[in-house]
Amino acid sequence: MAYQHEPVLVEETLRLLEGCRRVLDCTAGGGGHAGRLVEWGAEVLALDKDPAAVAACRTHLAPFGERARVLKLDFVEAASHPEVASFRPDGVLLDLGVSSPQLDDDARGFSFRPGARLDMRMEGPGGAEGTAAWWLNHAVEPELADAFFRYADERRSRRLAREIVRRRANAPFAVSDDLVGAIRAVLGPRSGPADFARLFQAV
Repeated sequence: MAYQHEPVLVEETLRLLEGCRRVLDCTAGGGGHAGRLVEWGAEVLALDKDPAAVAACRTHLAPFGERARVLKLDFVEAASHPEVASFRPDGVLLDLGVSSPQLDDDARGFSFRPGARLDMRMEGPGGAEGTAAWWLNHAVEPELADAFFRYADERRSRRLAREIVRRRANAPFAVSDDLVGAIRAVLGPRSGPADFARLFQAV
């Protein structure tokens, strides 16, 4: 699936970064914000950890030459990366969250659509370890409960963690339906997309 994403709040972003000569775009995606920043006169160093996003960003920014460089890099590692250190930005942009190309591609496993793999890695598909399914199948009950409480504000987090541990003893979690089933067992049959989105995001 081609990585196509329209950036949001572009004009507002440009106004906030007006006057910056070197901008570090820490979550560049397809390069939408970065491209507009270069058009405004800034030099941009664009980062992303998603290989598909990096490829799309490089294609999008190629016409700008050296004024727009792209690195495959997790922004949490930016402070210790020599190229970022030498860039010395005077503006930083972080557009946090999952983008539509990642949500729309069932192979990426960010979706709770029926049958979607429980992957959820920003780096894209790879081995089994480190996937959402791996975590759901290996995390101890208190760790699961803590994640659902902290990141989804779920007051029944302990019950949900207990239900996941009970279910995985019979069959490992593999696809979205497995987690949706556990959620519905705890939250009830009226639970729906808003609950699934909140709890999948916590994972």
